[in-house]
Amino acid sequence: MRGYVRDANNGEVLIGATVSVPQLGLGTSTNEEGVFTISLPEGEYALKASYIGYTSFSRDIRVTDGAQRINFTLDPVDTELKEVRVEAGGLRQKLNDTRMSVESLSSREAKLLPALFGEVDLVKTLQLKPGVQSGGEGTSGLYVRGGGPDQNLVLVDDALIYNPSHLFGFFSVFNPDAVKSVDLYKGGFPAQYGGRLSSVMDVKLNEGNNEKLTATGGLGLIASRLTLDGPIIKDKLTFTVSGRRTYVDIFTRQINRLSEGNADYDPIPDYHFYDLNGKLTYKAGKNDELSLSGYFGRDIFGFNDDKFKFNFDWGNTMGNLRWRHRFNNSLYATTSFYTSGYQYRINNAIDVFSAKLTSAVKDYTLKTDFDLFVKGGHSVKFGAMATRHHFIIGRLNFESDDSTQAFSTGTNLAGTEFGVYASDDYQVNAQLSLNYGLRLSGFSNNGKTYTALEPRIAAKYNLSESTSLKASYASMKQYVHLVSNSGASLPTDIWYPSTRGVEPQRSQQVAAGINKLFGRGRYLFTNEVYYKWMTNQLDFRDGANLFVNDNLQDEFLFGKGKSYGNEIYLEKVKGKTTGWLGYTLSWTYRKFDSENDLDDINEGRWFPTRYDRRHDISLVVLHQFNKRLSLTGTFVFGTGNAYSIPVARFIFQDVEGEDPSVIPIYQDRNSFRLAPYHRLDLSVVYKLKPKRGESDLTFSVYNVYNRRNPYFVYFEQVKDADRVETLGFQAKQVALFPLVPAITYNFKFR
Repeated sequence: MRGYVRDANNGEVLIGATVSVPQLGLGTSTNEEGVFTISLPEGEYALKASYIGYTSFSRDIRVTDGAQRINFTLDPVDTELKEVRVEAGGLRQKLNDTRMSVESLSSREAKLLPALFGEVDLVKTLQLKPGVQSGGEGTSGLYVRGGGPDQNLVLVDDALIYNPSHLFGFFSVFNPDAVKSVDLYKGGFPAQYGGRLSSVMDVKLNEGNNEKLTATGGLGLIASRLTLDGPIIKDKLTFTVSGRRTYVDIFTRQINRLSEGNADYDPIPDYHFYDLNGKLTYKAGKNDELSLSGYFGRDIFGFNDDKFKFNFDWGNTMGNLRWRHRFNNSLYATTSFYTSGYQYRINNAIDVFSAKLTSAVKDYTLKTDFDLFVKGGHSVKFGAMATRHHFIIGRLNFESDDSTQAFSTGTNLAGTEFGVYASDDYQVNAQLSLNYGLRLSGFSNNGKTYTALEPRIAAKYNLSESTSLKASYASMKQYVHLVSNSGASLPTDIWYPSTRGVEPQRSQQVAAGINKLFGRGRYLFTNEVYYKWMTNQLDFRDGANLFVNDNLQDEFLFGKGKSYGNEIYLEKVKGKTTGWLGYTLSWTYRKFDSENDLDDINEGRWFPTRYDRRHDISLVVLHQFNKRLSLTGTFVFGTGNAYSIPVARFIFQDVEGEDPSVIPIYQDRNSFRLAPYHRLDLSVVYKLKPKRGESDLTFSVYNVYNRRNPYFVYFEQVKDADRVETLGFQAKQVALFPLVPAITYNFKFR
């Protein structure tokens, strides 16, 4: 038996909806196409469909030998409550899902939580889940179970996005009004995903309302956003288009103009970002659907005066054409062709000289996925993909205005990545379900080809109606690498392919956990332990030259990594007070030893990474006072990031009469810790009552008790009274954000 589950208001499919037969203890979830399949013996049953934020619906059915098709349409719960009320079916869905180590989020949930400058951020909300850490104050990068920011596979409607950050990592590129749902896999990866080691972020965009035109958006402190969606041809062609832009630059430019005559005034650099999302969905017939989706985003930073000009822009571009076809009730296919790219450009001009530095990666991908529903409890998925990569590695062009002096340098590389996979989601019986698969991946570059088999398996066993055990194993390969000169992902980081001298990275992860539903289905407790080991981890020699280097791979070192920990999670999703509590205890280490002992890092011994965080706690509480007023709050605590600081210095006088050189002396890498990070955020959501649609005012306060969390530490010389002799060095801490209040007006008009 199979069918769809859709939203009754706009016709969009509901991904991850639960379809179950309570009297048999059997259940399943809809896939990314909103399709479910469930194998039942002959007889009469009550088939129930449920989804977070929607009213559950049951239908009496009679099962015979022939294939049957049952479709569900679910109504959202009362519009006055739907922002905070969640049905218990969502927790039972998590309990019965074969997948483990998966965090699911909707934009509706993310909009309730307090955010920096009131700007809703889906990635920051995911950082509040156990096993998911931020890189530090303000950053939107993810460090998942000991992995780096380059080890996350970020997909938007199945198309890859390379740099998911705006504002130097402070905000993510995802406009919440354009997003339907986000699934983050921390482990137990299904076989269709490949190319990264540590996580998969699967973002699904809204398809467009096929019933009526709607406008959704918000006005905030630093940015505004607007989304329009609706039918072009009713029940045939729908569209959705979203835009977002910051406008701080408008005010800073005005301040600069007013201060032009002040000789002591330092102009404020110009900065803004914007992004655009668009999607067309065309139902070509009963069995075919075409969609065209795209993303374009840019960050623009600049400083210009009479003598010096500096312009820096970076961003992603993505376009995806997708065709869904139903052969019959048992076989579906989705074929996509997409292009995706990321680039940054830095333009400098000093007097008559100008320099341009560019780095980019551009992909062209063709992929096909098949879903086959087989009698006997099997849901088979298989497919293939191929990607052609093009890399521009640090291309520099330098010239004078009269072209008498000019030179250029840089490297262009290319490679082809491919993958073939098959997996089976098998409901063995009412207690046991399995998801197992195998992926064959490979990468070819300049005559060198790497291949790998990546087995995956996950199992779920129901001890009782309210308790399940889960376990998983996954092997992953990564063929492209992020070349970074810092502990955080920056716009100037460079993507570099595997070559003869740069082998692909590999990880293996095992995980096991217990899930317990209690309190009449109001609470879900999960406890997962994991161990991950990695090879060919990339770092750099001391003093490595990462910019304008045509032999960049000569600066690389390769080593091992390991990460292990315990993640505890308690969630409540029913009642006036909802939320979750997460705690992670974890260890993350790297080890680099080479044939040349001088290139060893930490003398070849294991050392903690910068994002090794022993304790990580997050508490999220949402309370509904009445139909119009609600309060939300988040509290986070984390062990300070590991850090390397000098333990001593010596003075070296190489030229008489010149200032001496001060040489710092370091001990083991990352042997010190920054102060612990903790912060409380609060927001109040007040619902307005417009004549049409919905709207609210959200008042939020970021960092309520003004904690000055460390961003980085530097050392300042301590001089004598005459400011001549250096007496010592004093550590200084830089913090980014004090208490930051914000107000945002959100609306949805129909």
